[in-house]
Amino acid sequence: MELRNLPKGAIVGIVIALLVVLGFSSGMFINIQPGQKGVLFKTFQGGLDKEKVYGQGFQIIAPWNQMILYDVKEKETSERLEVLSNNGLLIKLDLSIIHHPIHDQIGYLHESIGEDYLDRIIKPAVRSVTREVIGNYTPEQLYASARDSIENLIYMGTKEIVNQKYIELPYVFIRDITLPMTLQTAIEQKLKQEQQAEEYDFKIDKARKEAERKEIEAMGIAEFQKIIDNTITPELLRWKGVEATQEIAKSQNAKVIVIGNGDGDLPIILGGNN
Repeated sequence: MELRNLPKGAIVGIVIALLVVLGFSSGMFINIQPGQKGVLFKTFQGGLDKEKVYGQGFQIIAPWNQMILYDVKEKETSERLEVLSNNGLLIKLDLSIIHHPIHDQIGYLHESIGEDYLDRIIKPAVRSVTREVIGNYTPEQLYASARDSIENLIYMGTKEIVNQKYIELPYVFIRDITLPMTLQTAIEQKLKQEQQAEEYDFKIDKARKEAERKEIEAMGIAEFQKIIDNTITPELLRWKGVEATQEIAKSQNAKVIVIGNGDGDLPIILGGNN
């Protein structure tokens, strides 16, 4: 059937219908990309369907409905804060917050919070928890030894809050802690002095142990000498002298042996080739 044979009103109707289809087609055909999830708002069927979450791929929906897409990949957000320590000094922190929506709960996230969940939930939670945690520490603790425990406390406190709002928080990192320059210099000087004191104590302890070692060694030598003095008697020396004389007498070397006129009545050996 040719269009020219149709009434003019029918032709206008077909054109309008085609324009309507073309106008709605952009909303009917949805391509969900990797790293995205979607929830459907049904205009005439109760509104937002929170239970069904659409994964990546091509989706066809009614033109009067709306597919709401969320990026569910992990994102890193940097946050710079100024907070007070427990003695009222201003501390600056640089944090990295790793976050993403809980994949199967984006319908509830969209209904209760919306797509601006980062500014409405995550950042305020991080700020509140960080101020509370830092307020329990001195600047010295923040600078020297408590960084890991502070990082963990901020992470755990923030995670507890955002998990209740359908948001996952894999990590919170402290990238930098900045103290007032005068305070930082004073802390570094104090730590240096403490290190020097520890080195001095180590040297003293080492010297004391060396003195103890030498004392024990001297006592051992003295005890050994005492044993020798009590064991080697003149009678023993004379007997050993006689034994030695007998052995020397067996030698082929020419010699003269005078018995009994040496010191302690030991033999005197005269002559010999050597």
